[in-house]
Amino acid sequence: MASSPRLMFMLHKAAPRLTRSFFTCHYACKNPLVRQQPKRSFGSGIPQLLSDGLLARPRAGASIGNITQSLQSNKRARFFPETSNKAVAYWLLGSAASVFGIVVFGGLTRLTESGLSITEWRPVTGSMPPRSAEDWTAEFTKYRSSPEFKLLNPHMTLDEFKSIYYMEWAHRIWGRVVGMSFLLPAAYFIARRKVSAPMAGKIVGIAGLIGFQGFLGWWMVKSGLKDDLFAPGSHPRVSQYRLTAHLGTAFLCYTAMLWNGLSILREHKLLADPQAASKLFERLKSPDLRIFRRSVGALAVLVFCTAMSGGLVAGLDAGLIYNEFPYMGLGLTPPKSELFSDFYSHTPDRSDIWWRNMLENPSLVQLDHRILATTTFTSVMGLWAYTKFSPTLRTLLPAACKKGMHGIVGFVGLQVAL
Repeated sequence: MASSPRLMFMLHKAAPRLTRSFFTCHYACKNPLVRQQPKRSFGSGIPQLLSDGLLARPRAGASIGNITQSLQSNKRARFFPETSNKAVAYWLLGSAASVFGIVVFGGLTRLTESGLSITEWRPVTGSMPPRSAEDWTAEFTKYRSSPEFKLLNPHMTLDEFKSIYYMEWAHRIWGRVVGMSFLLPAAYFIARRKVSAPMAGKIVGIAGLIGFQGFLGWWMVKSGLKDDLFAPGSHPRVSQYRLTAHLGTAFLCYTAMLWNGLSILREHKLLADPQAASKLFERLKSPDLRIFRRSVGALAVLVFCTAMSGGLVAGLDAGLIYNEFPYMGLGLTPPKSELFSDFYSHTPDRSDIWWRNMLENPSLVQLDHRILATTTFTSVMGLWAYTKFSPTLRTLLPAACKKGMHGIVGFVGLQVAL
């Protein structure tokens, strides 16, 4: 027991020496670059973490749930990069071109009256056309039971049926290609962290819109396969409402793909030259551009409404009634009794005569489309003249906006010519 105090004294003297020796990094002591680093006290790096956004500074009175949610949002933000890859932009632009192509091909399908040739919707098994004579006979038998065959094509042969069948089949296959060529790359880009967090949400939304577009396509075709959806003895056609919804969804898909693809490329261009980007933002924030920005937004809405009006014209075959411009019959407009006919009213008090004629009367639908188209053309030319002859806009508008305005004038001129 006498040696115990001496043993404790020796351990007490050795403990600091052992602890210091054990936790000292000898490599750091020998490396001159490490020895030059200034010493930091505990917590000195927290302000830097706060400025970098890696730690969220809790607000006064913040609960544990709010702090946890903030930490989770920071974790999600770190999962995705700040800027989307350029490959995503090129993929979106390619998808937009494919959607534009299928819209044009859908118009050809409508003109050739091929849309009702396939009477079933089989997303998987319908990917292949009939291969044998028995399969073609079965498909032709299904078509012969449709109102279109009974009223319009009672003398159609099997070879004639094949031509319209292949037209509709190609349109549906193109739709499947649009869907698969978007879904698979979208999953890859998101899984490989090639897109920013906001862009990932937008891509998922566009994917859902594509799926909804496919459903609307069949919903539209289905309306032309039943006698109870149009007047007995009339021309078999799909519902103009469903056709317009199908067309409008395609426009939204195209616009979303084109807009987001160009946004990514623009973001990369601005990041490449921060000083020029800062000057550009200062110019765009000018109050003198407020009228121009609002005019562009109003023009976009007007163009969309004009296109949807064209969908109503196509659904009702309203373009076949008056094929002269600017006259419609003996004057600029048909008679009032023809534009607002009681035939299209479904209520005893005729309270629906206005809106039903605007949406179901082919004469008034065509007149509305002509008015909207003329207004769109005039508005485009007016906005172009405003950007060209206004000294303020000539100074503030970037070159890209001026080129875009010239492009819109060219497209609207081509549309009028067509």
